Order: sequence, then structure tokens, then C-alpha cells
Amino acid sequence: MLYPAYEARLARRLPHDRIPQHVGVMLDGNRRWAKAVGTDTAHGYRAGAANIEPLLEWCEEIGVEVVTLWLLSTDNLNRPADQLKGLLGIIEGAVASLAEQHRWRLHPVGALDLLPASTAERLKDAEEATRDVDGLLVNVAVGYGGRREIADAVRSLLHEQAAQGRTLEELAEVIDVEHIAEHLYTKGQPDPDLVIRTSGEQRLGGFLLWQSAHSEFYFCEAYWPDFRRVDFLRAVRAYAQRERRLGR
Repeated sequence: MLYPAYEARLARRLPHDRIPQHVGVMLDGNRRWAKAVGTDTAHGYRAGAANIEPLLEWCEEIGVEVVTLWLLSTDNLNRPADQLKGLLGIIEGAVASLAEQHRWRLHPVGALDLLPASTAERLKDAEEATRDVDGLLVNVAVGYGGRREIADAVRSLLHEQAAQGRTLEELAEVIDVEHIAEHLYTKGQPDPDLVIRTSGEQRLGGFLLWQSAHSEFYFCEAYWPDFRRVDFLRAVRAYAQRERRLGR
């Protein structure tokens, strides 16, 4: 009886004018959770996938507009083939389930060319199926790495400028941060206000490197499958209590 009352009080006391517009979440700790409860890795990933929908609902409840979920990094693509295949299958199923509900607008972010063609196709299908949904924008980061994103953005910018007939020397004279930002996977979106990482790890690990320059970070001890609404509300409360200087 205590936790529901505590959650309700937390939610009531959140200042409506200090709710993060964009929340990034590093869904970490699935494998360690599986080990801790004595089950296999696949079960840990399935339990983690099952916790995505509740998170999106919690975000909707308080008025968050954009969520970025880091489901698979570029480094994860180096895992043993049989383990990677199973993980990709779980991710495909989770994304398809979200798309079928037609509640959230899904947008895949990452180096889709590094993924198996079937996985990339599933992600694109989910994006197309939810393109007209007027709801929470959910970036699904699969095959994502912050360094790779920046490299892809610069490459895209160079191709664009070359197509317009500009030389490298001309581009070097005018290029600024906004030019690169316009070619990121999240172009046109607000940068994340709050980045949450579960499992107790306190490092960025390459997540939204460019976009998180002025983000607030919250590190939670709970493994991702155990991450609860009360943990989310605590993260948002911590964000609301901070004085954001935004580099000033």
C-alpha cells in the first residue's frame, strides 16, 4: 500500500513547468538481471522488452513529448552470432508490438546499414505504419553509436554540399555546429533534457554524444527489467530540482 501512495505523491508534486520535453533512456542491465534471477540471457531481454510499454505510458502521463530508447549499440553487433540473432528477434518483436498499437510514432535511429536486412526492414515498416500517429515520438536506437552518428552526419553533409557544387575549401569557411546538427539521426527534434541509465553504471557509453551536451543525467541502480514507475518519477523529480545552466 505504501508504494502506490508514494508514487501518487511524487506525481502530484512534479512541477508542470519543469517536465523534460525529451527523455533518453539507456535500457541497461538485462543480462545481469537474468543472471541474478537464475535464468538465461534471452529471458532477461524479453523481460526488458516487456518494460518498454509501461515506460512510454509513464512518459505520456506527465507530458513528455519525445523518448529515445537505446536498445542495441554498434558495439553489441560484435556479439556471437547466435546471441545476436536472438536479441534482434526480441527487438523486432518489441518494435512490431509497439507499432501495432498505433499509439506512438516510431522513428528508428542508428546505422541501419549495419543491421541484417530483415531487421532494418522491420524497423522501417514500424516507422511507416506509425508515421501519421499524433502521439509521443519514440526514437528506437538500434545499431546506434554516438561516434558513428556524428561520422554519418558529417558524411551526409559533405555529400549534400558536393551535390550543390561547393568545394571543401568553401565548406570549411562556413561550416558550423548547426550544419552538422541538421544531419543527425534526430534532426529537427529537441535535444534530450534528461538521460536515464539503469543498472548502476555511470557512464554515457556513446549515447547521444552530440545531443546530450547540455542534458541532465540520472543513474538508477535498478536493472532495466526492474525499473518501476517510482524510479522514473524519482528521475524526473531530480531533473526538476536541478538548476539547468545550459552551458551559460
